[in-house]
Order: sequence, then structure tokens, then C-alpha cells
Amino acid sequence: MLRALPSIDSLLKSESARHLRDVIGAERLTSLARRVTAEIRDEVKANSLAQISKSDNGLREQLMNEAERRLVDLHASQKATGLRRVINATGVILHTNLGRAPLSEAACQAMNVASGYCTLEYDIATGGRGRRGGRAEDLLVDLTGAEAALVVNNCAAAALLALSTFARDGETIVSRGELVEIGGDFRVPDVMAQSGTRMIEVGTTNRTRSSDYRKAITESTRLVMRVHTSNYRIVGFTKTPTLAELAELAHANRLLLYEDAGSGALVDLNQFGIEGEPLIRESIATGADIVSFSGDKLLGGPQAGLIVGRKELIERMRSNPLYRALRADKLRIAALEVTLEAYCRDEKVPTQELIAMSADEIGKRAKKFISRFKRRTDKITLEAIDGESAVGGGSAPTSPLRTVLIAVRDEARTPNQIEDALRKWRPPILVRIVNDRVVIDLRTVAQTEEAQLEQALESLSL
Repeated sequence: MLRALPSIDSLLKSESARHLRDVIGAERLTSLARRVTAEIRDEVKANSLAQISKSDNGLREQLMNEAERRLVDLHASQKATGLRRVINATGVILHTNLGRAPLSEAACQAMNVASGYCTLEYDIATGGRGRRGGRAEDLLVDLTGAEAALVVNNCAAAALLALSTFARDGETIVSRGELVEIGGDFRVPDVMAQSGTRMIEVGTTNRTRSSDYRKAITESTRLVMRVHTSNYRIVGFTKTPTLAELAELAHANRLLLYEDAGSGALVDLNQFGIEGEPLIRESIATGADIVSFSGDKLLGGPQAGLIVGRKELIERMRSNPLYRALRADKLRIAALEVTLEAYCRDEKVPTQELIAMSADEIGKRAKKFISRFKRRTDKITLEAIDGESAVGGGSAPTSPLRTVLIAVRDEARTPNQIEDALRKWRPPILVRIVNDRVVIDLRTVAQTEEAQLEQALESLSL
């Protein structure tokens, strides 16, 4: 069998390889061919190539066919790992694994414009060097009431820059109840350690008083830090100082107050039934010297870390060499500008529209969807049931949104098999399984995507 193995050269001359060469290029194709032949060789040596007959009759042809099949499959599997459009039928609006906030059409167009040559750091009026992200920073100042603003590539970068600039080789006081971990194993203590500051924990998990902060202040203290517990809440026997109390304490001791506001709301979300999310303008007005928050969560823009606060402090962060490593690129700045401009015009961005969608509105869409689908096939049963959507992205964990779900039942398939089939559709359709039933939430499905969803469900009956 080893003598019958196809060589890399013969595999590259096969019909399957010739089709792939124009798609991925000769160099990449050769690399895949090496992997395939090495994999088959190892299996032959381990006597684990069960699908190949060991008789001499047609052995070379069998091994070549197997190598060609694996070459095509390997290319397909690698291609599938790249960025692809999906239909989000989970009802999780800020789905971290699916890219969080969906951008507005205007933001997408702005990114397309910025993809070529653009005025990233060029001042058209003077013909000289411009300020990167200057327009976005000015809009943030208008929307938050801060003196100045800065844009970096994500919220963790914003925290790292603030702590590194103002508390390196010093101490930062933070409540034990705010030492959170969010998705991707990001932990506040780890970021603080990386910044060079010494973390001073005060209080307990559920109760921290102003006096706890006061007792922890020493000559080495540089910052008082408040962290918004984005993805969880402690309820019951709890206590935490207000931001105003922390501001008074910090300023009385000539310290800076830094708030990591997490999701970052620019408008009051209580109108949509979402509670507990700090309003950035209020944090600034209350006395926070620096506030950082995300661009791709409740704000509804691209991934970015947004920092607002006193002008002298923002400029110190801008002059920190670390800023150059963390600054935002032209595409996210372009999308951010357009998103912030929508806020200035009091327009809802897609994230707000999805949050504001009522259960009645979704229910009407669900019933129409089910009615249309019944005319296509009766082998798949759809049923409208009450349920909940989620804001997601670590935001508003205690504020679920009422919705109407479409429950899918197929006598020939288990829920896991239905989920698997929909996930492998083109484009992939992501759903949830609740109480042993596949459910679809139209809150996060665009009306223009409903036809594709119907086709995918109909395919289950074939």
C-alpha cells in the first residue's frame, strides 16, 4: 500500500487539483496536497485506512480517489472557517460569536468608502496632517458632555490604556464585587496586572461601602476604579457606593475616578425595558474623570473602545506610546462616525430597533410565516409560542425581552439533527433548542431573510 500511494506531483495533476488551483493558487494547493498524502501515509502505517481494499486490484486508483476526496474536503473545511454571512435566528441581539451589533446600511457604505484612499489623518482645509478619528471624537464629546474623547480598538484596550497611563507603578482601588470575567476569558484583574498597576480589592462580593475605599487609600493610590458588572447582577443583601459618592471621595483625596462602563449606553434604555445600564452622559455629569465603554454593544456600532473625560487626561493617554498600538483603523472609525451621527439626529441604529421590537410585532410576523410555510409542506410542523429574546453581549442580563418563538417539529429528526441541518445550510442558519424543541426568533431575522429560512425548513422534508 505504501508503494501504491500517490505522489504529491501526481495528486497535483489530478482533475480535482486542477479545479482547485484557480481558486486557491498553486502554492496553497501544494501545501494541502502534502498534508493529505502525509495523512494517508500515516494511516497506512497504522493500518487504519479501513475504507481502502488491500488487494492489488485497483489499489493505486482507490488511493488516488481517496486523496482527491480528502483534498477537496480539506479545502472546504478550511474555507468554512473564514468569515461568512449567517442568519441569526437565535433572538440574541448582540451575539458575541456572530459579530455583536449589526451595522446600519449607512455604516457599511461608510466602510466601503474608507476602504480606498481617505482622509484618515489628512486635513483637507489646510493640506496638513489631520487628527485620526477627529470627527468621531468630536461627536462623542457632543453626545456625552465630556471635554474630550479618544477611540481605540476595543474596550479592553481602553481599560489597559487608562490604567497604564495613570496608575502604572501605583495602586488602583476596586470593589471585590466588580472583578468580573467576560467572554473570551477576559478578566479585569488580568488587565490591571498587565497595565502595571497594583490592584487593591475592597469590600466583599455583595457589599462594599465608601469607608472601604477610604481605608484603602495610601500614598501609592492613583485611581479609584468602578467596573460595571455587564454580564451579571448581584441581588438581595447588597450595597455599593453611588458614582457620586466615589467621585466625592476620590476628588477629596486628589485621586482620579475611572469608570469602565462596559456596554455603554448613549440613550436611556429604560424606555425599552432595559434596566441597570449606565448612561455615559450621567457618569460624566456625576464626576467621573474618565469613562470607557464599547462601541459594538448597546451603542450599536463597530468594535471599538471609546474613552471620554477631562481633556488633559485624554491628551495624556493620546501621548502614551501604547496608544499607537491600540488605536482604531480607518474602517471602524468610518463606521463609528456614521453611527454616532445617527444618534445626533435622534435616529435609531439597528441594535435599538431590534431591542425596541415588541412581542406583538414579532408575533404577527411569526403567524404570517407559519401560514405561508403550511402552504409549502405539511411534513414539518411549526407552532408559535411565547418566549424571551436576549440583548446579549454581556449587556442587560436581568432584562429579557418578551417575544414570540416559532417552534419546529419534525417527526423524522431530533432537535439536534434539525439544528445541525440548519447550521449547515447556505447561508448557515443559527437557532436555539429550548425544552427539547428547536425554536426560531424572528427578532434577529431580517424580513428579507425569511424566504431563505422557509427554503431551509422546507428542505428538511425532502
